[in-house]
Amino acid sequence: MPNKQSLKIVAAAILTALGVVLAPFLWFPVLGSKAYPGQHFINVVAGVLLGPWWAALVALFIGVIRMSLGIGTIYSIPGGIPGALVVGLVHRFLKKTKFRNKAEVAGLFEPIGTVLIGGTLALLVFAPALHDIRMLSKLQEGALSALIALWIGWAFSSVPGSIMGFITVKILKKIGITSDVFE
Repeated sequence: MPNKQSLKIVAAAILTALGVVLAPFLWFPVLGSKAYPGQHFINVVAGVLLGPWWAALVALFIGVIRMSLGIGTIYSIPGGIPGALVVGLVHRFLKKTKFRNKAEVAGLFEPIGTVLIGGTLALLVFAPALHDIRMLSKLQEGALSALIALWIGWAFSSVPGSIMGFITVKILKKIGITSDVFE
């Protein structure tokens, strides 16, 4: 039997590859950005199975590879990593509580990381740092309205992806693939 660290590396590589392969097929334009529910689907699976830090690494790798292939933007970084971290951290917390047997519900928390944390970082940190004129012009019109518009746009990607990931994690649990395999 391979050690747990080797299993995590292999699972992270497979999830990264799956995230990149799905990218050309599972994206659509939303408010001038590329909504990619596949990223959030992978965030949920990685966060639940591998934990927060591995999930964040998978999200980073997928984002960087998508950008290098021209099928992603710089906003894939704040759009992916916080959601993966939130899922992993909530899952870890739930496993230590009386909700241990329902810990996969952590996948439904992915939009909190992506939409609220990632969207806010994208608008208030990434856009100014990158001098993104399109985003900055929205910001000048009104920070709160720009933020709410961005959150709504990102929710169109994050919510369906997190639901797909949640369903997948439930199926994986039924066939015996849980975070316990990797711990």
